[in-house]
Amino acid sequence: MTQQQPSAPILIENVRVFDALGSEPTSPTSVLIQDRRIAAIGSESSPAGTTVVEGGGRVLMPGLTDAHVHLFATGTTLAGLTTGATGTGYYNALASAERMLLRGFTTVRDMGGDVASLRQVLDAGMFPGPRIYPSQAAISQTSGHGDFSHVYEDANTFSCGSHSRAEQIGFLRIADGRDQVLAAVREQVKKGASQIKIMAGGGVSSAYDPLDVLQYTPDELRAAVEAATDWGTYVCAHVYNDEGIRRALDAGIRSIEHGHLVAGPETVGLMADAGVWLSTQPFLESDHEYANPENAEKNKQVCEGVANSFKWAREKGAKIAFGTDLLLEPEKAGLQNEMLTRLSTHFDFAPAEALRIATSGNAELFRQSGERNPYKEAELGQITVGAWADVLLVEGDPTQDLTLLGNPDKNLAVIIKDGRIHKNLLG
Repeated sequence: MTQQQPSAPILIENVRVFDALGSEPTSPTSVLIQDRRIAAIGSESSPAGTTVVEGGGRVLMPGLTDAHVHLFATGTTLAGLTTGATGTGYYNALASAERMLLRGFTTVRDMGGDVASLRQVLDAGMFPGPRIYPSQAAISQTSGHGDFSHVYEDANTFSCGSHSRAEQIGFLRIADGRDQVLAAVREQVKKGASQIKIMAGGGVSSAYDPLDVLQYTPDELRAAVEAATDWGTYVCAHVYNDEGIRRALDAGIRSIEHGHLVAGPETVGLMADAGVWLSTQPFLESDHEYANPENAEKNKQVCEGVANSFKWAREKGAKIAFGTDLLLEPEKAGLQNEMLTRLSTHFDFAPAEALRIATSGNAELFRQSGERNPYKEAELGQITVGAWADVLLVEGDPTQDLTLLGNPDKNLAVIIKDGRIHKNLLG
């Protein structure tokens, strides 16, 4: 499917530019957007037919990014996902994509769900929504975090086994042993994955795996990395516990998703030395609700580890990515912005530092997908000449007060993605 055609040029006048590479906005200047990219900064000239936006001294910053979303599951419950009509999940994902864009998130990395086709229609400009880096189905072992079959069902690795509904709709893929893991990875890149998600440890929402368990043998993890590397991309691992993180590092996995139960700074130091990302989430216990006491207790344990994982990552200089991992509770999808503000209000990041993590920092992680990067023709997450024209015009200065972004309806005056205006409160 082709990319959308460029819209008319846009000149944004009298704005202070936070480029997401430095720490402070510039003095008032202008930014010209043309052919879906940042064409010039500081030039007052513009082509005929240019749309002019008077910035009024507001701060212009790059669009926000989220390194861990589930578009296919954000707008629905577990029961809706696993028992509803297949098409409902796609329509919910389409609606969720528009809501994310209007919250200011212009690029997301999807960490489980059949969204490659959604990416194509959004990129073609047929519907509003963010850029998407799809993982397609997350890959799990039997009894792992992605196993949503019933306990009385045979594992599908046996000839008599069957696939769970989560597998049937492309949300998850169960694979056991080197050969099945290789096939599962190849299946996801065939379907349009830009990176691979694998479950390497216990999870909160799943039924069969305590948080301390290790998932996938070293050989199975290496198989996933080998297959992804052959396609020029990388593997991300869902894992909380320390031993699981170390096993993932040894296998060559380049992004640790969560990591909240890391035992100490030594393991985080190994991550920093290897250039491996801590793609984590500023969770509070209230973000998720579980009727089952065992799941609620696992959620409590994870949330108690958030502060230490951030602290040690900063001490050791590990690369930090921001994500939210909100899913299966549609009424809580709007927490995405609040979770970003917590980097400043709860976890001691300076506002400008938090903004860099959620813009140019995440974009650096996304570029690890190499030739599978669907947006490799230009830079994301920064305002520089030649970068993709994904920008937000903010009421107030978010480099001084990050909580402004917690109210996107009020404080995002203009939202531009791919050179096209999707919101303009300035007329």
